Amino acid sequence: MASLDQVSIAILLGAVLVMAGILSSLLALRFGAPLLLVFLFIGMLAGDSGPGQVRFDDVRSTYLVGSVALALILFDGGLRTRFQSIRAVLAPSMVLATIGVLLTALITAPIAKYVLDLNWTEALLVGAVVASTDAAAVFLLVHAQGLRLRPRVGATLEAESGTNDPFAVFLTLMLVELISIGESSALHVVLEFTRELVLGTIVGVVGGRLVVLALNRVALPQGLHAPFVATAALVVFGVAQIAHASGFLAVYLAGIIVGNRPTRAHNSVVTFLDAATWLAQIVMFVLLGLLVSPQRLVSSIVPAVIVAFALMLLARPIAVFLCLAPFRFNWREKLFIAWTGLRGAVAIFLASIPMLVGLSKAYLYFDVAFVVVIISLLLQGWTLAPAARRLHVALPRSDRGPRRVELDLPGQLEQQLVGYSVRSKSLYFRRGLIPSWSKPTLVIRDQRILSPAEADPVAPGDYIYLLAPPQKAEALDRFFVDMQPSLEPDPHLLGDFMVSGEHTLGELAEIYGVAVGDEQAKLTLADYFDIHLDHAPKEGATLELDSIVLVARSIGGGRVNVVGLRLPEEEEEPAALTRMASLKRKLSDIWASVAGI
Repeated sequence: MASLDQVSIAILLGAVLVMAGILSSLLALRFGAPLLLVFLFIGMLAGDSGPGQVRFDDVRSTYLVGSVALALILFDGGLRTRFQSIRAVLAPSMVLATIGVLLTALITAPIAKYVLDLNWTEALLVGAVVASTDAAAVFLLVHAQGLRLRPRVGATLEAESGTNDPFAVFLTLMLVELISIGESSALHVVLEFTRELVLGTIVGVVGGRLVVLALNRVALPQGLHAPFVATAALVVFGVAQIAHASGFLAVYLAGIIVGNRPTRAHNSVVTFLDAATWLAQIVMFVLLGLLVSPQRLVSSIVPAVIVAFALMLLARPIAVFLCLAPFRFNWREKLFIAWTGLRGAVAIFLASIPMLVGLSKAYLYFDVAFVVVIISLLLQGWTLAPAARRLHVALPRSDRGPRRVELDLPGQLEQQLVGYSVRSKSLYFRRGLIPSWSKPTLVIRDQRILSPAEADPVAPGDYIYLLAPPQKAEALDRFFVDMQPSLEPDPHLLGDFMVSGEHTLGELAEIYGVAVGDEQAKLTLADYFDIHLDHAPKEGATLELDSIVLVARSIGGGRVNVVGLRLPEEEEEPAALTRMASLKRKLSDIWASVAGI
């Protein structure tokens, strides 16, 4: 009976832990990755050195749980990665994910050798264990602290943190093998790396395509799509590992393939994996906390702190600046990328590999990784937002996205229903604007379902549902958040041939002679960008308007408030100059009349 009671207590404690994890997601958006440290300390308190007195030394189970958790986290990261957004930064990201990890390990190794009294191979293993950034920690903190990173910086961090784990795992395994066997060769390492890279890529791409095919061809019961995809991700990971390929690279690539193809139940899959990865991280942190011994930490705490600060202040910045030197990043962007190299559960997971194979100093690697993770999440984690603002690589979000409801439509993959609550200050209500690729379908008002014609005019508090392509659903958000006051552009910008985004297409047509339909003549230039762009407007975005090109030059409140005009290049030069001068005078007259000059 006593054993049955122990099982019941284990079930109770496990259920309470899962419930705490679910409720903690409410705090995660406010406190971010450091909140995970609470579960790490819960594990320590529950362990045999804490009041819980639970004796836990099952490294094999910890490695199993860590592998599953990391596979799901990487798959979820790939699922959210838009290939178009990272295509331009693939080169710097891959350099950071490979050469950057190696450089970080090599620079950390001498410090680890002298402060921990290790030989060179053991010191390099310490560097390899803590060399990779943690994708889940990085982006949980970015979203939690309300940061909107500059596109190039955000995409680089996204691609690097998602792809550096496979190389860190490979480097760790190679060093563990070298310490265990005692001999290796450069040729062996290169062949092993090539095999894992090539086979991992093949398994990931093929596996991702098969998952897409199964999702779209197999008629699964409602609600089973998300568990199917999560299980399929683990199948891809397992197949790659059995084939001695990089399972972590394979599962990340499979996520990218699935995330960038039209599939059924895409939104429910993403929501499910969000919850699954959050709970997986919690379970992993608790188990890792159970393995930690505070008494053992006492002897290595000072050297471990030195390694942590050397990693953050020396190894990572040097590696980032060297790797990004050939690419067009300014020093502020490089410094922020260097500071955002957070260490998380991945480092502690890698440190469990030496324990699993029984290396002589295995617990030392684990304790050092534990201290590095705590310092990284506390110091870098809570200073991420101030660093981003001070370095001018990100701005705080001016508003949270509206609550969006997405419903899949059976029988096709091209459209889905996207629902919003109509706000009185929203762009949709104020201007009646909606993208050309979306179509209002129904309106819910006072518990009644109305067609758009019956509900016209739509009132604040209504719920409107629109048909939109799944990949563009998020782009609708900006039409249903409160409009920010637009910034008035500098009149001196007219000298550079730019105009206010509040001028109408009709005014532009009258000046320049471009063809504009009657229904579009009253649209402002800012409205034109909102309607025809598939995403929130960014500086440099362009749209054609008959024979000229409109260029977004300044963004304020989420809208284009200064527009540049690019004239047709095929005009004869004298005529073009005459026309430009005339246009500039007329634009100045319009600006003067509008601004009251």
